[in-house]
Amino acid sequence: MVLKLEHVTKRFGQFTAVNDLSLSIPEKEMFGFLGANGAGKTTTFRMILGLLDTSEGKITWDGQPIDYSTSHLVGYLPEERGLYPKLKVKDQIVYLARLRGMEKNEAQKELKEWLERFKITDYENKKVEELSKGNQQKIQFIASVIHRPKLLILDEPFSGLDPVNVELLKEAVISLKEKGATIVFSSHRMEHVEEMCEHLCILQKGKPVVHGSLKEIKREFGKKNLVIHADFSLQELKAFPGVLKAKTTTEGIHLQIEGEGVAERILKEIVGKGFIRKFALEEPSLNDIFIEKVGASYE
Repeated sequence: MVLKLEHVTKRFGQFTAVNDLSLSIPEKEMFGFLGANGAGKTTTFRMILGLLDTSEGKITWDGQPIDYSTSHLVGYLPEERGLYPKLKVKDQIVYLARLRGMEKNEAQKELKEWLERFKITDYENKKVEELSKGNQQKIQFIASVIHRPKLLILDEPFSGLDPVNVELLKEAVISLKEKGATIVFSSHRMEHVEEMCEHLCILQKGKPVVHGSLKEIKREFGKKNLVIHADFSLQELKAFPGVLKAKTTTEGIHLQIEGEGVAERILKEIVGKGFIRKFALEEPSLNDIFIEKVGASYE
């Protein structure tokens, strides 16, 4: 059940939203989709779901197009939420589940389990408009997964949630993956993708600028981060050979360096100058890679 995009392009008049995108997303994998606003993420999702036709190229899942015949196997959480405000939570979720081919009793049982999991059991008979934004988002999430989809597409699933609810939702997404779902999600938050995805793609203006396994991408980037906390000034390290970027913090300094050898030379330089509380060589973060490739901080 591989999801395949082959040379997919989407044009709206003169504007090219997605430009020659090829991806292969294996079964039971969590795949991260990154890019600034307008990079083409949502357009790509809509093409995968068959809501938009491609201008060129083709999209297949297990060798077949995704259409109404596969809708009971697919779940989609859109970025713009779309629940009926006047309907009660239970009526709405059960209705949507039945559209996906579930029996009423089965849908009610599944809903109860999700409400318990998200600690919102008392909202079953409330109207959607009576809920806070964060709880509406949980209900929207339940609507997209109630029918136990094999392919789940989540467009900015964590936006607008407080840290406690982000953790709840992250655990839910991970458990769905462990049960065998293929999950593709976009996020503004690098650390979520870094934590949850083995493979990812960074889109810029509709073109993939980085694509592959997270481990490989970090290895190829080559540069490392060095964090030093010390009881003496580290300012002169900004000009040390092999230091590419430097940022002073309240406790010390964060350096981006060319490689491990530079860290070794820096350590020799500062040993004996005073107490070193921390000297840590770290992998580059996804944020570092994004800034370098896309040329902008990602907020």
